[in-house]
Amino acid sequence: MARNGNRAAEAPLRPAEPAEHWKSLKEGDRVRVRLAPGFETGGLVDAITWDHTAVWVDLDGGKGRTLLHCSDGVEIVQQDS
Repeated sequence: MARNGNRAAEAPLRPAEPAEHWKSLKEGDRVRVRLAPGFETGGLVDAITWDHTAVWVDLDGGKGRTLLHCSDGVEIVQQDS
């Protein structure tokens, strides 16, 4: 069987490295989450993976708990307590 020379499908669409400020997030931190231009909501950090590439956030207003990955193109900004 011939190998496909196109390796583009194996490359990540976005970097899988968290932004530097993601590394300072801790459980219980109040954050603003910018999911897309014009859509922003607040929440509390519920859990973080050991490498800080994924963050669970309990969204304000009963919007539920969501898992955000650093390659999702979202922005998480820590708020002053």
